Amino acid sequence: MRSHSSLPLVSIVLLAGAFAIGCDSKGAASGDSAKSALVGNPAPDFSLDPLANSKSKVANKPLAGKVLLVDFWATWCEPCKKSFPKLQELSVKYKVSGFEILAVSEDDDDKDIDKKIVQFAESNGAKFPIAWDKDKSIAQKYNPATMPSSFVIDRKGVVRFAHIGYHDGEEQELDKEIKELLDEK
Repeated sequence: MRSHSSLPLVSIVLLAGAFAIGCDSKGAASGDSAKSALVGNPAPDFSLDPLANSKSKVANKPLAGKVLLVDFWATWCEPCKKSFPKLQELSVKYKVSGFEILAVSEDDDDKDIDKKIVQFAESNGAKFPIAWDKDKSIAQKYNPATMPSSFVIDRKGVVRFAHIGYHDGEEQELDKEIKELLDEK
């Protein structure tokens, strides 16, 4: 006779796998499978002063014609620590093909926040441009549901994919999306 006692556990595991894990503004884990209303629409323009890995403004408009990933993150976000090395791998893999990553910190203003942001980027292997959205004006335009949230933008400046939170294996999804957009003419 077959036991059904494992069915609830299987259902819980499958349900948990369907949600990406992210952090709320206090650093607590949160799940969110919702996609952004930006998908299918032009990406909002922004320009920020760089904190790391760039001497010029961290802005999406000058990168028109490239595939772009805009990543919203924060130093208090544990999943962000997992995502940064994976994003760096994608940056290295596709940069010569016309792919760029811009990382936008959503940290609150506190003592030495600039140093904390740079230190986080360095300790988590990020070599892509890092900026700080001090007044949260960029977040208001993109409305990231949680940290991290990533928006993949095509060569025409249209948001094609949104990743809310981070889960193990997410980089494989991103890899496929980036390759698809780079192959479009």
